[in-house]
Amino acid sequence: MTKSLIGYSVLRGIIRCETALRIGGSRETLEIGGLDNPVIKHPITMMPYIPGSSLKGKMRSLLELKLGKIGKNGTPYNGKKDDGTEDTDCPVSRVFGPHQNPSHNFGPTRILVRDARLTPEWEEHFRKRREELGDSFLELKQETSVHREIGIAQHGTLRTNERVPAGTEFEFEIVVRNFDWFPNEAEENLKVVTEAMRLLEQDYLGGSGSRGYGKIVFDHVTLNGEPYALH
Repeated sequence: MTKSLIGYSVLRGIIRCETALRIGGSRETLEIGGLDNPVIKHPITMMPYIPGSSLKGKMRSLLELKLGKIGKNGTPYNGKKDDGTEDTDCPVSRVFGPHQNPSHNFGPTRILVRDARLTPEWEEHFRKRREELGDSFLELKQETSVHREIGIAQHGTLRTNERVPAGTEFEFEIVVRNFDWFPNEAEENLKVVTEAMRLLEQDYLGGSGSRGYGKIVFDHVTLNGEPYALH
């Protein structure tokens, strides 16, 4: 084999938030009564977005869990079996890259996950809300911890989480680089990425998924410009 790049599979579409989404950002200031947990925003537009790293990392981790490909101490899988030999048939290592294993023989990482920006309609919606409301233009949700014996909120546990509200839509792009390193690589790579997207729809994206955050669906998906069915 020549081990050359033979083409790209480009998946595009919409990520729709079925429930509120929170991917954490950083606080620039600390205020009494202020926001405890802001979402990540673009530093120029100040609009929320989904980092490609968050999307890719969650897809990878779900595939690893399904396939039982978990590294030592819960780390991402490095493409090596317990005896130290290379796990040559591992689809996670081929598509997402083996974790901290520079001496591997899987070739370049196949998947490229772009940051997902708001759709133009939703960006305009939030822009208008920001003009009206200032920095508190997203959903704010207060949460607390409950005392297990007396059933009331514990003192000092009240916190305010910023969330992207349910219904918000983002534009995503996932590019799969196909090489001739493995038989039927383009088809097999696409199967791996598609399965990861299906798993993510059944799980959650971002934080606090066990409390109802982060349910998403991929909608209006295309593959190289043509409609593509995930299911």
